[in-house]
Amino acid sequence: MSPDVTITVREAGPGTSCELTGDQVAALVAVPDLVRLTPAPGGRWNVRGNQKVGLIRLPTRSGGAIHLRLRPKLGIRDLLFLLSYSSTDPWHPEPVTAATADDLLPALADLLARTARRTLEAGVLHGYREVEEELLLVRGSIHTTAQLRRTGLPLPISVRYDDHTPDIPENRILLTALHLAAYLPGVPGQTRLTLRHLADRLPGVRRLHLGAPLPTWTPTRLNSRYAPALRLAELLLSGRSLRQEGGAPTPADGFLLDLPRVFERFVTVTLGEALARHGIRCVPQEGHRLDEAGLASIRPDLVLHRGGRPVSVMDAKYTSLEVKASREHLYQLLAYCTALGITHGHLVYAATTPGTAPVDHVIRRSSVTITAHALNLNEPPAGLLAQTAGLAARAAAAAA
Repeated sequence: MSPDVTITVREAGPGTSCELTGDQVAALVAVPDLVRLTPAPGGRWNVRGNQKVGLIRLPTRSGGAIHLRLRPKLGIRDLLFLLSYSSTDPWHPEPVTAATADDLLPALADLLARTARRTLEAGVLHGYREVEEELLLVRGSIHTTAQLRRTGLPLPISVRYDDHTPDIPENRILLTALHLAAYLPGVPGQTRLTLRHLADRLPGVRRLHLGAPLPTWTPTRLNSRYAPALRLAELLLSGRSLRQEGGAPTPADGFLLDLPRVFERFVTVTLGEALARHGIRCVPQEGHRLDEAGLASIRPDLVLHRGGRPVSVMDAKYTSLEVKASREHLYQLLAYCTALGITHGHLVYAATTPGTAPVDHVIRRSSVTITAHALNLNEPPAGLLAQTAGLAARAAAAAA
């Protein structure tokens, strides 16, 4: 059995040089896009981040494991603010304690504990679930078809009834996330106790199997107080699987977060809300045809509509804007604008330094202009939202 190895890597940067066995290299390569692996001098390997954060335990064929700790380039408070827009009903993160402010997983566990505590203080949500079973007494209605199949003694009786139970999708998702968070690496002891205490307040609720799809739930007036905790629970549980090369998603021991998707969601939600104040309706991931035959499709991050027709298009890029947008991104936006018949598109980049002004790219022999913007993610929440409001105002003026 090969020994376990712990590798700590920032999501961006030069990476970490380390000695790896053949089995350890194979385990890292088996999960595409998890990290970037290149040979280094002296028979070592350089492991670089690939815009993902979290902690994952990868088993190796020889019986050992790789503990991969992927750290964000953003501060935890800034990252939690971005994550608050990763769902339809954003939960608004409170300041995390100093003890958990230097690592994402303990911070998420702490936030889940406080959000779930507020949710369950008003009581455990119950719902009705249809049950079919065999009883000695009639409950509900007799399941006639099942009863007629019986031969011999008439008892027990096949019945069908609605059971008022806490074992509903909302509670099953919350309970599973509480158990997961209680065992995340680095979670302080007091937070673990709180998570386990909250899980004990859900008796009669079954935990979900690891790797199984999450059950669906519909936001209603009755479960509205559960929404913030459920969105956070779904976020935690969504990072529980990895897709290996050529295989289906498999349960992962740990938690993994894809930051380009987080940034895309933040841009989609905040700009959609800001542009609505300018009379522009935004449609995320709207499908269109690139060619007349429909053989090539496009799906921009955000299509802007006014008066029932598209007037602009936006795409979020979780990468820094240096001096100009990359050629590949400009080609992509030019294709979007051409297919949609519009004259202005926008690229929204992620920055970590202030003072990057928007850059207009006027396409030669074309009526299309593509503007590259940069959002400074290190700004406090109010400042970051002010940046998105300014971007929305500029986009609305261009669309006019």
